[in-house]
Amino acid sequence: MKKILERLVKGEISIEETEKLLKLSFIEKVGNIAKVDVGREFRKGIPEIILAFGKAPKDVAKIALHMMKKRGRVIISRADDKCIRVLKKMAISDANLFINKRAGMIVIKRKDFKIEKTGGKIGIITAGTADIPIAEEAKIIAEEMGCDVFTAYDVGVAGIHRLFHPLKIMLKEDVDAIIVIAGMEGALPTLVASLVDVPVIGVPTSLSFGFGERGTSALMAMLQACPLGLSVVNIDNGVAAGAFASLIANRVAIKGNKNIFKSNVK
Repeated sequence: MKKILERLVKGEISIEETEKLLKLSFIEKVGNIAKVDVGREFRKGIPEIILAFGKAPKDVAKIALHMMKKRGRVIISRADDKCIRVLKKMAISDANLFINKRAGMIVIKRKDFKIEKTGGKIGIITAGTADIPIAEEAKIIAEEMGCDVFTAYDVGVAGIHRLFHPLKIMLKEDVDAIIVIAGMEGALPTLVASLVDVPVIGVPTSLSFGFGERGTSALMAMLQACPLGLSVVNIDNGVAAGAFASLIANRVAIKGNKNIFKSNVK
């Protein structure tokens, strides 16, 4: 950072070039276990999310607490009961822990940390009750990115009449994107995408069996969908869906605020 600023002072680079370089430079080591990208949220607009799966709980806790001190907040995904217990023991006094066991998600925040609402709006729909943990993953990410979230769970094609009322509410609320989560044959995102004029993100879940076990049939069905305006993330990846939808919604909100400002100036 010092070298970049020295180049700016010497007139070797512009302010715009300096900003770009600084956005790429925030990497810190946590012992010998991790190299943390503390500038990711500044650069990408997505909070730091630590995948707990496959990591030692103590390592997860060390990385998480380091990030919380630096950025004020960190999210942990795929956290099991052991990871939650270790984090509770190691969490410092000025931190708040928000735990969603159903989603396997933990959010650690400094007590003075506040989320700024962006004005972005997202709808989240699940085909079945079993898909709710993945929906909750997406919901937590979207809310942490400043979006308002509207949910409708268990409204899949086995009783399609359940879908229309909550979908109507989401459209009345003028959501910027809709996340649709389904297992089995994965038909619900295709149906929703055929009815709405907003981007739809399909999330196949691993809750299927037989020929298309572990979500492969749902994934293939969504990838082969006819309606345009449907994008698909990987199996069980609620985190990616929440981040993608929030980037869309927040971009819409930013553009809307700029237009309002311009109209006020005129």
